[in-house]
Amino acid sequence: MLSITGHGDKLCDGVTRRDALRLGALSVGGLTLPNLLRAEAESGIRGSKKAVIMIYMCGAPGHQDMYDLKMDAPSEIRGEFRPIPTNVPGIEICEHMPQLATIMDKCVPLRSVYGSPNGAHDSFICYTGHTTRNQPAGGWPSFGSVTSKVLGPKNPSVPAFVGLSPDARHPPYGSPGLPGFLGVGHAAFRPSGPSRQDMTLQGITQDRLGDRKRLLASFDNLRRDVDASGTLDGMDAITEQAFDILTSSKLADALDISQEPAEVRERYGKGDPKNYGDGAPRNQEHFLMARRLVEAGCRVVTLNFGRWDFHSNNFSGMKKTHLPQFDQALAALIEDLHIRGLADNVAVVAWGEFGRTPRINKDAGRDHWPAVGGGLLAGGGFRTGQVIGATDRLGGEIADRPVHFAEVLATLYRHLGINPEAVTLPDLSGRPQYLLEKTESLPELV
Repeated sequence: MLSITGHGDKLCDGVTRRDALRLGALSVGGLTLPNLLRAEAESGIRGSKKAVIMIYMCGAPGHQDMYDLKMDAPSEIRGEFRPIPTNVPGIEICEHMPQLATIMDKCVPLRSVYGSPNGAHDSFICYTGHTTRNQPAGGWPSFGSVTSKVLGPKNPSVPAFVGLSPDARHPPYGSPGLPGFLGVGHAAFRPSGPSRQDMTLQGITQDRLGDRKRLLASFDNLRRDVDASGTLDGMDAITEQAFDILTSSKLADALDISQEPAEVRERYGKGDPKNYGDGAPRNQEHFLMARRLVEAGCRVVTLNFGRWDFHSNNFSGMKKTHLPQFDQALAALIEDLHIRGLADNVAVVAWGEFGRTPRINKDAGRDHWPAVGGGLLAGGGFRTGQVIGATDRLGGEIADRPVHFAEVLATLYRHLGINPEAVTLPDLSGRPQYLLEKTESLPELV
């Protein structure tokens, strides 16, 4: 974000100074946007068209109410929902996801995901494949941050890693994935809310921008002299690239879904842009924005959706406020990737941090259940139209093919061209760290 309005130090309407600093307000010496581009200088990889869209379902939905219904279990286990057939014989999913049912040949339900250590609400394991215990110096970086570090942006005008997740009252619900020991230079670029209006020049002439550029260069040199950590090393070159982003329309255009035909926007739906409780919005337009961003050159886009932590009124909450909107937006995204010839290059994963209890509680809800959860994969050139994993009759224990979060992320890394068995990155103590503890991919998808 570049906040130059031509009226002193005022920021544009609706954009706080905190937003400006977070998004990289170069006019006040912010770091985020320029440092996001440092990977460009560190990587020679440019040409790959591969990308990943990750949908974090805040609070963890019940696997047995979406992709793994247990109709032979007692009523206090199976709940209210009924399965419907999909377009793949033998695969059934929840009746409140009819649009996904019609494209199941393009999807892979995961019914045996595990790895959450204690059932605490945290997006960390979805984004990193690690628990928060015994982290290396600086903390584990997220999938998007690793991709930014290892591959860099595809072109100077679009960041490698974009996070569409707005902040939430429960901070892990609003995280786009943290950079950990890779530092702020590889944090997600977060163009949320009205701030995206400041990614253009707001009427400032190129000559005046050049003056601002020289001023920034002097200021950055001064800061570099006093920054013993070396955070600002190479800032002049990175600032050049930041100006490339801000003087280009490519990123702003990708975020402007009004450029899409009305029938496409209607297919995705609008949803609700307000946060749901302490969780995320049910913003269906973010799915469309994610598709536009990967088409423009982003390598990783993360977004969050809803608040699935239904300790009470699980079935009414999922049926009335979450499942229909999620079904519409995700099905539209997957179909769109195929229609536009992107399905082999763009992989999609949608999941939460754990599963829900088999037994329905006294408040008609399901509680936390770290033993097993679920998710959905699509795109990526994967072998779709199959289910991976199975649970027992009650949906409480894994019966076949356990799938760890890290195995899914290893698959996605390899999709991007990153070998998690070979790549290491130094933590803040200088110690090389492998990306994941479990580096096996899912062979079923090849």
